Amino acid sequence: MSVFPLVVAGLCGLEHQSKPPLFIKPPLSRFQAAAPCPALPWVTLDVLGDGYGVAQQTARSKNLQARILWIDGTANLDRINSASKIDSLVAKIKAVGFNTIVFDVKPIVGFTLYPSKLTEKLVSWRDGPSLPTDFDPLAAMLSAAKKNGLPLFVSMNAFSEGHRFTRTGPGYGKPEQQTVQYETHPSLKAAWPSTASFPVEPEPNPGVLSPDGLHVFTSAWAAGPLRKGAVTVVLDSNGRVEARIYHADDKLPPLPAGGAILLATSTGKAGEFLITNAPAGVKFTMESTPEFVRIENKHTQWPLMMNPHHPEVQARALAFVKEVATNYDIDGLVFDDRLRFGGLNTDFSDVTRAQFEKLVGARIEWPKDVFEFTYTMDLKRGIRPGKWYDAWMAWRAITVRNWVAAAGALVRSIRPNAQFGIYAGSWYGEYQQFGNNYAASDFTAGFPFMTREYQKTGFASELDFLITGCYYRTATIYDAMQHVVSTGKTVEAGGQLTNRAVRDRAWAYAGVKLDDYYGNLSGLEHAIQAACGSTQGVMVFDLSHRIDEFWSVFQRAFRFPALAPHTQKGLLADVRRKRAHLDALGVKEPPVFIREGAAGAGF
Repeated sequence: MSVFPLVVAGLCGLEHQSKPPLFIKPPLSRFQAAAPCPALPWVTLDVLGDGYGVAQQTARSKNLQARILWIDGTANLDRINSASKIDSLVAKIKAVGFNTIVFDVKPIVGFTLYPSKLTEKLVSWRDGPSLPTDFDPLAAMLSAAKKNGLPLFVSMNAFSEGHRFTRTGPGYGKPEQQTVQYETHPSLKAAWPSTASFPVEPEPNPGVLSPDGLHVFTSAWAAGPLRKGAVTVVLDSNGRVEARIYHADDKLPPLPAGGAILLATSTGKAGEFLITNAPAGVKFTMESTPEFVRIENKHTQWPLMMNPHHPEVQARALAFVKEVATNYDIDGLVFDDRLRFGGLNTDFSDVTRAQFEKLVGARIEWPKDVFEFTYTMDLKRGIRPGKWYDAWMAWRAITVRNWVAAAGALVRSIRPNAQFGIYAGSWYGEYQQFGNNYAASDFTAGFPFMTREYQKTGFASELDFLITGCYYRTATIYDAMQHVVSTGKTVEAGGQLTNRAVRDRAWAYAGVKLDDYYGNLSGLEHAIQAACGSTQGVMVFDLSHRIDEFWSVFQRAFRFPALAPHTQKGLLADVRRKRAHLDALGVKEPPVFIREGAAGAGF
């Protein structure tokens, strides 16, 4: 067996060293040809990174592989609005080799596809096809799935009750339960000759100056030539005035790095402010003024997000769980990505403030004691953490974790054999700002937000499975390295992180999105291999994404049948026991590879 020396400084004169040189066995490359779906062309995978975990090894040894097709509620009405269409569809899904269906029955609009006592029934979406009022597609889908021997999971959106596109949904009639967003407006404050301040237009580099607006430009090119009748002020990155110009024939000095150009019409209020307060050498500060607005008054995303801290919001979301699990013989329930807060800037309602003050046992300066938004001179927005910042971030995750535990317990109390899981975006490093910690409560990695308190909020043990959206056009880490793409922005890397994060507490499945592969069938084949290589299966999103172009790919990929891990009763419990045994023995896992993903991947 050959060995080779590890090269170290000072090998010259080796015979005089007191310690022998270090030798290691030459390792094989971690990049090896592999085919988790044997009927597809082989790809080169990171077999080392893909090989960790009891769940991963168990699924491979037993030839288990989830092959899940997701059917979105609103986007597929024309394919599920009759029993005959559903029968044909499910037969096709079965024929090409999928072994599980996820059917979205409560889309983000907050209406349901089945008849509900809690909300309206969705009968049409925008100007598209309609759903007959007397037809229950969930009942028909269940019948067809059982006929074809396919498990059917229903999907719901927990904390979304409306849609920005149509401005419809039950949440619009409950403004007190909507999430409240912490918004902010920049303002420029002078140091002397007065301490006056003036609001700044929040969007830099506008094409047209408003008569009374104070505008920021981040480059001389964007500001264009000096404008007749405008006051122009050049600031350095610290807010100090380098020049103030009144006349269009004056020369604009170079813009300092990180600085800004202020423009205002000389006859407007902003121009008067600059004339009075911006002589050369004066230092300005860019301040932020907080504003708290309900989401319907400033929609920053498609779903109308409700406040997860609100007791009535939590109770209503559980009521949907009870209704579906009681009335339908479902095989499982999945919560879609709206199982979270709306973002870092939510929720800042009075209800939330009262709960948080009770938690910390003190009145707080709002929002400063949590965090403040800040602005640089060129209008980049940052945050200034307050004294309760870490407590706030962990508390939001506790709220989601406790609700997940309650929902899972409710499902199992009604349907003991039903599976329970969630879908989320695959870039775990982004999810702290949304209050969703889907990892195991003992998952350790080098994320700066992972305090002991935050770590404990992980809820993977409450799940049977986790699906994450590894929605990238590059399939493998090997391919990314060759084409100078971030290795974290690959299906394989997203799957690896998902698998490591749950630490054998739940099955892990990687999602791929069909519209990433229009006109690129081989790209989809590689993505399926990467998903199945890095986790215990693949979820395909979505039926509406021109799936007729891709049926042949699935028929090839799933040519050799396999059962999904979640169909094997008691197997997850065995995986968890083995993980607990290894932990008790002190078996150490290798470090988690943290490769940066793309913001919003899988949302």
